[in-house]
Amino acid sequence: EITSLLSLYGGQFSGEQEIRVNSPFWILSIPSEEMARGLMKRTVCAKSIFELWGHGRSAGELYASLKNYPTDKMLPYLQSDSTYKVHIHTFNKTLTQAQKIKKIDALEFLPFKGKVNLKKPEHIFWILEDYGMDPNNVPEEPFHLYFGRWVHGQRELIESYSVKKRHFIGNTSMDACLSFIMANHGRVKPNDVVYDPFVGTGGLLISSAHFGAYVCGTDIDYNTIHGLGKASRKNQKWRGPDENIRANLRQYGLEKYYLDALVSDSSRPIWRKGMLFDAIITDPPYGIREATRRTGSQKEMVKSAERSTENHIFVSSNYHLSDIFFDLLKFAAEYLVMGGRLVYWLPIYRPEYTEEIIPRHPCLKLISNCEQMLSSHTSRRLITMEKVKEFKDQDQNSYLLDGQYMPYRGHNSFREKYFSGVTKRIAKEEKDSQK
Repeated sequence: EITSLLSLYGGQFSGEQEIRVNSPFWILSIPSEEMARGLMKRTVCAKSIFELWGHGRSAGELYASLKNYPTDKMLPYLQSDSTYKVHIHTFNKTLTQAQKIKKIDALEFLPFKGKVNLKKPEHIFWILEDYGMDPNNVPEEPFHLYFGRWVHGQRELIESYSVKKRHFIGNTSMDACLSFIMANHGRVKPNDVVYDPFVGTGGLLISSAHFGAYVCGTDIDYNTIHGLGKASRKNQKWRGPDENIRANLRQYGLEKYYLDALVSDSSRPIWRKGMLFDAIITDPPYGIREATRRTGSQKEMVKSAERSTENHIFVSSNYHLSDIFFDLLKFAAEYLVMGGRLVYWLPIYRPEYTEEIIPRHPCLKLISNCEQMLSSHTSRRLITMEKVKEFKDQDQNSYLLDGQYMPYRGHNSFREKYFSGVTKRIAKEEKDSQK
């Protein structure tokens, strides 16, 4: 998420520090404080951002680093008419109050001229100490120490968009935190057009609309699109008259960004050539709570039409997991703008997972692959891909197999290679958890 936002706002990981993947502290090079604030207003993975004044692997290194920090950069925040506070945060270790005071007193060489105000200070300075990730093996001294001025924090976004408070929800409505992470992976920005081909109750549209994008989606389920049928909330039998996607966006003051939601089969794209989206952000259906369905054969459709010309419930058939992802990648390759991103969840069976499982397309480049654990054996991976090549007719039915792009010949050959039994295993674990 942070990497995507840096590419959107400007900045990069600093070369000063060897980045440890599991470290809670990262050093970034960002051109301005304004850009840093913009990044923090969007991220849900980071808690705070600081202007780094000094750091080191020991207290001595930290103090030496602080003494080398330009005084002219410090002075605007240390004036006699200002107020300040020094806060200490230790990761993976708890310090006594006496230990904290001792560490704060050790910074007396800094030219603080203002008054201390613990309740409402103008400037807050932090000492950050990293004691590693192993709670059973906490070192006496920290691995790394940092000191800096607090710039901005962001934790209210998730709570304000909580699914529990949402007007219209379904059985598998996306968690607000994950929804914002997906929008950030997609680098959604104001005036983008964002599309969800498995829109459901529209949870993924909300996060994109919050960032100023115009949103739309499609789904095969007529009742979900129109807000009809049984409710997903406890102690509520049927959905109310205004339970729909538009009402959700209206709840958050985002209705002006809502284009529309259509009843459509994602395996049969309805968009004309040249219709381009800036991002496609979606959670394809899998498991037993959300059935994977698509429209039936032409013969079945004709028979259905003969029985009732007014019936909106069309014939549907099974939609194999491998077909879903193949159709999704093909659609993204054709309808994304150049540089646009596809962000989606891919279910996997962990004992059999390898990097080769990730579906590929010649027009799309894999940007990131992040795992969310569901159980000891199953998980899902958040896949982010970027369009890097114009779609041509020869790319219509291509997928990657053993390092080469081959013509797609249906779900049997594809599924044997990539999705052997994933659907059945997830369905079994869901049934077991319900029991």
